[in-house]
This record gives sequence, C-alpha cells and structure tokens, in this order.
Amino acid sequence: MRTDTGQIVHLADYRPTDFVLERVDLTFELDPTETKVETRMIFHRREGVDASAPLVLDGDELSLSGLLFDQNEIPAGQYDLSPERLVIRDLPESKPFEITVTTIINPEANTQLMGLYRSNGIYCTQCEAEGFRRITYFPDRPDVLAPFTVNIIADKEANPLLLSNGNFLGGAGYGPGKHFAAWFDPHPKPSYLFALVAGDLGVVEDTFVTMSEREVALKIYVEHGKEARAAYAMDALKRSMKWDEEVFGREYDLDIFMIVAVSDFNMGAMENKGLNIFNDKYVLADPETATDQDYANIEAIIAHEYFHNWTGNRITCRDWFQLCLKEGLTVYRDHEFSADQRSRAVKRIAEVRHLRSEQFTEDSGPLAHPVRPTSYREINNFYTTTVYEKGSEVTRMIATILGGELFKKGMDLYFERHDGDAATVEDFVKCFEDASGRDLKQFSLWYHQAGTPQITVSSAFDAATGTLTLSLDQMVPATPGQTSKEPMHIPLKTGLLLEDGTIVTPSAVTGGEMTDDVLHLTERSQKFVFTGIPSRPTVSLNRGFSAPVSLHFDQSGADLSLIARHESDLFARWQALTNLALPVLTAAAAQARKGETVQSDAMLTETLLAIAANETLEPAFRAQALALPSEADIARELGSDNDPDAIHTGRETVLTAIAKAGADVFAKLMADMADTGAYKPDAADAGRRALKNAALSYLALAEQSPARAAAAFDKADNMTDLAQALTVLAHRFPQAAETATALQAFEARFSSNALVLDKWFSIQATIPGADALERIEKLMTNEHYNPANPNRVRSLIGTFAFANATGFNRADGAAYRFHAARILEIDKRNPQLAARLLTAMRSWRSLEPSRADLARTALMEIERSAGLSTDVRDIVDRMLKA
Repeated sequence: MRTDTGQIVHLADYRPTDFVLERVDLTFELDPTETKVETRMIFHRREGVDASAPLVLDGDELSLSGLLFDQNEIPAGQYDLSPERLVIRDLPESKPFEITVTTIINPEANTQLMGLYRSNGIYCTQCEAEGFRRITYFPDRPDVLAPFTVNIIADKEANPLLLSNGNFLGGAGYGPGKHFAAWFDPHPKPSYLFALVAGDLGVVEDTFVTMSEREVALKIYVEHGKEARAAYAMDALKRSMKWDEEVFGREYDLDIFMIVAVSDFNMGAMENKGLNIFNDKYVLADPETATDQDYANIEAIIAHEYFHNWTGNRITCRDWFQLCLKEGLTVYRDHEFSADQRSRAVKRIAEVRHLRSEQFTEDSGPLAHPVRPTSYREINNFYTTTVYEKGSEVTRMIATILGGELFKKGMDLYFERHDGDAATVEDFVKCFEDASGRDLKQFSLWYHQAGTPQITVSSAFDAATGTLTLSLDQMVPATPGQTSKEPMHIPLKTGLLLEDGTIVTPSAVTGGEMTDDVLHLTERSQKFVFTGIPSRPTVSLNRGFSAPVSLHFDQSGADLSLIARHESDLFARWQALTNLALPVLTAAAAQARKGETVQSDAMLTETLLAIAANETLEPAFRAQALALPSEADIARELGSDNDPDAIHTGRETVLTAIAKAGADVFAKLMADMADTGAYKPDAADAGRRALKNAALSYLALAEQSPARAAAAFDKADNMTDLAQALTVLAHRFPQAAETATALQAFEARFSSNALVLDKWFSIQATIPGADALERIEKLMTNEHYNPANPNRVRSLIGTFAFANATGFNRADGAAYRFHAARILEIDKRNPQLAARLLTAMRSWRSLEPSRADLARTALMEIERSAGLSTDVRDIVDRMLKA
C-alpha cells in the first residue's frame, strides 16, 4: 500500500512527456501468486526535448525481474530503480527504440483491487486512475496513448476464458495444460483503459448491426448459472448503442463489445475499451432479486460505460484535472438516455434529489472543490459528485444557453476536432464557442469556482402598468482555497403563471438577456423588467432545474400551492411542493428540539393529498411528490447546529399527521395501484409500484400497526414490493414480531444470493435510533458478512454511516469511534474503500457542538494513526483543516 508522501500535483505544472510512446506489446503468464508480465514499448524522444532527459516510468509496489533496451540487457548503472519508479538514462536522441520491462506480481494478494487482482478464481483488472503502474513500469498518465497488443498465457482448465481490449486475434494451446489468446486494440488508448479478465465464466451473446451495417458481437460474461439474469443488461446495451447513433451520431468502432460482471470491485463499472468490467450489482437482475431501482441503475450504468466509448475513450482527458471532461459529459449523456427511456420529469427530479443530497453537501463542506480542480494529493479522491453530477449540470447549462441545434453542432465539432486526442476543458468549451459564435468565458467559471451559487430573489408587480420587476442577486460562498468568487453566468428558465395556471408571455423584457424562457443572470445584482402582464403573475423560477443553484425566494404558500397544482413543468411542481414543505419541516425540527408540540401545516397537507389523488398525473411523479424532503435535506436547509434526533422526530411527526389526514387517499392508492399482471421493469409499471409503496409507508404511520406491511411482505411477488414491505416493517416497527419473522424469512430465502443479502444488510443498517450501532456490530458477526467484499462493506458500514442520521450521529459519539476504527482496519487492505467511507463524516461541522466535538475527536484519532494510505490521509486532513 502506498502511504502518504505529502506530494501535491498541480495543474499548472503540466507538461507533455519527454518521450512519445508508439506501441505496446504485453505478455501475461498468469499465476495466482507469481504472474509474469513482459511489457515491450516502442518510444521516440519528443522533438525539442533535451538529449540528456531520461525516460521516467511509474510503478507501484513492483518487483523488476528484467530490463532490456532493443532486446539487450541494460547495465545497472544506466537506470535507477524503486518500487515506485524506473528511470532510464542515455537513450537515443532521435531514432525510435524498444524498452522491455519484466515484472512479477501477486494477483492473489492484491486486496486493493487496483491493477491486476484475483478474486473468486477470476483474474481482473482495474486501472483507473493509476492502477496500471501496479502491473508494470509504464508512463501511466492519460495523455500517453498507444495501440496495445496483448498475449495472455494461462492454465486452460482454470482459465478457459482469456479476454483483453480490442479485437480477438486468435488463440491455441501453449504447452502442457496451458493455452494462450491474443488481442489487438487498434485505437490508441491510455493505460488506464487497459483491461484483462481470465477465468471460468458463463456468457450471454447477441449482435448489434450499426448504422453503417457492420455486425458487432455482444457478449456479457457472468458467473455460471446467472446468465438469465443478464438479459436486461443486454437489452439496455443494445438500446444504448442505438440511442447514441440516433442522438449523437456515434457508431461503435470494434468488432466485439464485451462486459464482464464480477463481485469484488471498488467501483460501479469501468469503461475499458471494448471490455467493460462491472460490479455485478449493475448487471444481474430478475424480478425475484432486483428492485425497480436496480433495473433503472443497470440501464443507466450500462449506458454510461458504453457512451464512454466516445466521451472518454476515443477522446480522453489530457490529465486527471480534466476528469469532468469525460465523466461529467458522459453523466449528462446517460441522464438524457434514461430520460428518453423513462419519464423525463421523474428522472430529472431523481437527479436533483441526488445532486442536492450529495453534491450540494460536498460543495458546502471541507471537501469542496471545483468541477475542474487545480491540485490534488490523491486522484482517486476526486471521483466525486462534483466531477460527475455537477459536471453533468455544467454540460446541461451549455445546452440550455445555446439551444438544442447549436449544442449538437458543438458536440459534432468536438467529436470531429478531438477524435484520438487527450483533450482539456478549454478544448471542449472552444468547440461550442466556435459552433455558436458565443463567448463562454464567463460561463467557464462553472468549471473553476467551487461552491453552490446562492440566488436571492424578490419580485414586485405594478398592476397599473402591467409591469413585473424581478430582482436577483447572486453570491458564491467561500470554499477551501477560494475565498473570493466572481459572478457566474446562470441560466434560469422562467415562467409567469396567471391564476388559472397558464403561462403568460411578456411583451418585452429589459435589464438583461432573455432567450426564449431563459433569463441570463450574469451580474451580482440584476433587475429584469417584464412588461405587458395582464394581472399579477406567480413566478416559477429555475424550471427544470436549469442551473444547479440554491434559490432564496420568499413566495407565499398560496403561490407555491398554485405552482405545485398547475405548472406545466412537472419539475417546477415538485420543487414548489418541496419549497412548501421545507419551512414546515425545519420548524418541526426546532419545535422537537425545544420539546414543544410539533405543528404540521394545513396547506402542505391539502396540496400534497391533492397531487397524490390527481389521476391525470403519472404515478411515478406522484410517488416523488409524496417523498417529502429527507432528514439530510432538512439538515442542509438548517445549515448548522443540527440535532439529528430532533430533525428525525420533527419530520416523523409531520409525516404522521399527513398520513392520518390522508388515510383514505392512501388506502385508495394502494388498491388502485395493485398489480394487474406479470412483473415488468418498465417506467409505467415501476411508477405504479412506487406509488403503491409510498401509500403503504404512509398507511403504516397512520395505522401505527405492522399488519398491513406484514401482509404486503407475504403477498409480494417481486423484489421491489418485498424489499419495501420489509423496510416499512424494520423502520417503523423494529421490535415487532412480524418484523423479526420477515427478516429471518428474507435471509433464509436469499442466503445464497449476495446481491440480495446486501439489501438485507442495508435495510437493517438504516433502522433509526440510538441502538443502531449495536445492531451493526451484531450484523458484522453474521455468517454472511464478508469484510473483504466492497459491496458487503458498503451495504452495512457505508449505509449506516451515510444514511442513518440518528444512529450514526448518536449523542455519545460511539458510532464515530466505531467508524474511525473501521476506517483504519479497511485502509490496510483497501485504501479507496476506506477513503470513500470516511467521507460520510464530511459534514461534521454542521452538527450541534457536542456531537461536532466528538466527531472531531474521532477524525483526529484517524489523523494521528501511523501508516495511513495517501487516500485516507488526504481526506482526513482536508476535513480537519478546511
């Protein structure tokens, strides 16, 4: 494990490599503990580079067993060697030359799951961001691109399957009991996109005919016996390929596309060229074992990794500071795909829920950083919601500002201009400027300034002149390393609603630019004046969440209710309902903290029930509306001095009041949304189940009895209904006999299915209350708990820390101490996993003083520990010092 060196990498220090890599030939002789890797590389010195400059190759815990120059051994005095670096001197000034590096690695002992590792009998690689250097000494950076030829030699019985990137060249026997396979990827790629898989797996096969009528072989590899559960993933892949052709004009470019699903994987999936490797939770699904959300996730992540073929692979990033250029852009593409496949409005609401819960929290805390950061200590810690989700929102804003036609023209130019390149954010933005003729210099601050812009809004209507004045002020809060911020270009989609809900079009707008329905806020303070308004309008601002900002607009309950009931933009309706609910919920938290009687709100209840009962609205939207702001949303709204117990009590009391007031509505919804046929994972059926299960949750509160949820559990014929019924039982009635029976039955039924058991662990990890920690500790002794499997650790330890506010933030700090101990344990074997789990404590400063002090003490215990990985050291230092 690499321990912290304190080295900071700066964007300003970027310069190209001294040597150009022309091609790579790799030969692997696979062995569980002594895999031999021979790497032959053709280089030439870059023009203008000093003749004395050495060749510098990266390594990580490597053991060198051979080093050749043009097939001759290099004298020991010509190179310097450490496990982390190989420096070779006295190399030719002009002609190409060959360097051959031979290393011996131990895949079986690689618990970091980075580089080449072996788990459950399967050899697998994960090379992003800097994992390839754990395989061989190499210029391991994204701007070094070359074609790869790969030869794999292995035991034939144990490893009948030998896969790598590109097209299959052939294979044959290779001595007693062994065989080999050769692969060639003609598209130059950086080392982080290298992939190798070997072992014994089943396969699901299909084909796809591209728009130029080439037939592409499609293969998804899974554990034997699980092939049927990969059918939906295959369907999602084919739909992704077709959509990318139709919407972005992007055609697949190899003869074969492969996906391999493995159970031990640090990430969700990896877009290696032609050979995507997936965490099996994002491939395997059937109605008995996967929820509707699992199906939606599989569809989105299959699409995301496939879309990387162009936005990430064919055009990669020049350096890791440009990570948003591939990730944020590709998230935007997969969001658009899912919106086209499902309900666009419901998808948008789900995106914004996630953005606010995760990225807004990140933006307001010690781990805040720009979408395109300027320095890092450990790049693995920058695979964040800021890079991914906020990066996606920045791309979406470009589309909003330019409009669909010019956005497409800019994307086409980007693909044409930078195919085969390692590009930068500036390259990307320049394509849109050139395609549209618009100056995007100010807009580019979205890439460079951290923090969520705060927009304060006020309005005034003059009935005598039919004039509405909208005053807007923007401010970007200080964040670590950035205390002074410039005004942003913020596109705000705007609608003016009359009393009947219709949108009025003003005769003129002055005070700033407005294109179609988009106000362009570009100054710290601006007044937009709308004329030709027949009567006082209700302002619907930031429709569709056109900009990732926090709006402070003091609108009356009546105005919010009007928007929630009548806006044509469904996202705006949901947002208005959220704005109606948040003051009620924050007040409830304050009342609970003071020991006062918690008050609900008649207008909120009336509006919510009207939406729930409105059959003209799709069920999925109504289900989203019923999911009122979470405890995390309330904490973020309060900002500081948070008492998680009071927030939980206040919210539960308000929900219970709504549930009792609407018991008849919820009972009717359960009856109306009852299943009518065989399970289908499509958006329509999933929406009906979501609404039915939302009604079940409210009825459990109204009736204060586990009977209805227990009956739903017994009746359920799919995992969506089964898991939701179990959640209601466990969360509402943790001590009930029905709950214990259901938990035992679930465990027994799915004891051989790891992915379903992850749900069982997560449901129990999120049971609220101070006794949650003892439950977690007991579950860690369960025979099914495997601390070496990242999915299992995330399902229990991660879910507890991230999603159980009352249990994790118990007043005595015991859970903080528990978490710190787990971080230190996990860091010894898997630093990436440990660092991600540690970020659960990123908001410790927002807690009330007693809890905050206890959280700080736990973090300082981690900080004082010797031998921390770079990953964990980076996170804990930033959380304590910001």
